[in-house]
Amino acid sequence: MSNASIYDTPEYEALRDQIGRFIAKEVEPHAAAWEESGCVPREVLQRMGQAGLFGLMYEEKYGGADSDAMTNLVFAEALSQSTFAGFIITVLVHTDMASPHLHHAGNVAQKDKYMKKVIAGELITAVGITEPGAGSDVAGIRSTAKRDGDEWVLNGTKMFITNGVHADLYFVAAKTGPGKRDISMFIVEKGTPGFTVGRALKKTGWLSSDTAELIFDNVRIPAWNLLGEEGKGFYSVMKNFQTERIALGAMAVGHCQQALKLTLDHVRQRQAFGGPLWDQQVIRQRLAMLDAKTRAARAFMYHCAWRVTQGHDIVQDVSMLKALTGELVNEVVQTCQQFHGGMGFIRETAIERLWRDARVLAIGGGATEVMLEEVAKRY
Repeated sequence: MSNASIYDTPEYEALRDQIGRFIAKEVEPHAAAWEESGCVPREVLQRMGQAGLFGLMYEEKYGGADSDAMTNLVFAEALSQSTFAGFIITVLVHTDMASPHLHHAGNVAQKDKYMKKVIAGELITAVGITEPGAGSDVAGIRSTAKRDGDEWVLNGTKMFITNGVHADLYFVAAKTGPGKRDISMFIVEKGTPGFTVGRALKKTGWLSSDTAELIFDNVRIPAWNLLGEEGKGFYSVMKNFQTERIALGAMAVGHCQQALKLTLDHVRQRQAFGGPLWDQQVIRQRLAMLDAKTRAARAFMYHCAWRVTQGHDIVQDVSMLKALTGELVNEVVQTCQQFHGGMGFIRETAIERLWRDARVLAIGGGATEVMLEEVAKRY
């Protein structure tokens, strides 16, 4: 399969090659053990930071590359060539879902304190928005933050927080007023009194990614820790969702590409009914159609990133992308697993792992049904 496009410039290819070499050396030989331990080792993340891969979108003065959304998409797609999605999401939460809150809303003093260490991989980040009763419905969160002199007092519980156990720096959403959208964002450091990890959550997939429940019990933080304007956090979350959903789209497309590659290799070698499975017309045609859908989704994904660079309103496009790729990756991976026969159901095979890991991409970051409503109400 060839996925060459107008977006495959020498600069983008160099970035893809750099990430490919990192994955081949630092990830694929070791990540099965990370699945057992439930986390990606800190030293691996630090090596990514030292290689300049954690600050592509961020300011040069903090060690970033000042690149645009297209470059960041190349990074996310290249990262998603790994068959270990727990590793991928650990990184993408840090680079595309959590730290952008600091980049977009942080003041100079906050960036001066944290950004260099975030980019270097010395501080790993997480974002605390989802709650037991509020996921895609951000306005439904119930955590609160009340001003008390020179401090804010946080109370509430967050759920399904990626990097929740092992992060150092958390960007937390809480209600600061009576209105549904009176939400503010706060910086909370690990070890702040009253802030605890309630429990690490056991998941079906993404096994090398730590996911946690977070508890805030009268957590006092300085007023300085308010991130952005008071009461404007809802809009900050909505803005960052677009970056997050493009990254998740890239993750889904990467899974599709890897599943198709694994399956093409398998059906050409697997002998059945007097010849390789590739000789069966139904298999050839289904794989060809899935490849066509994957290429189309990839082109749309890059179109969305290009529109970001042009300053367009992309909420409808990105909502389409998230819905499309979240469903497509499940169609592709399940079909590819089917063509692996019994081996597709055996743990430790890459296709079985992709099958488990793909399921959440139609749920996390905006469920398909929620995304389609975002599309429909903009017609």
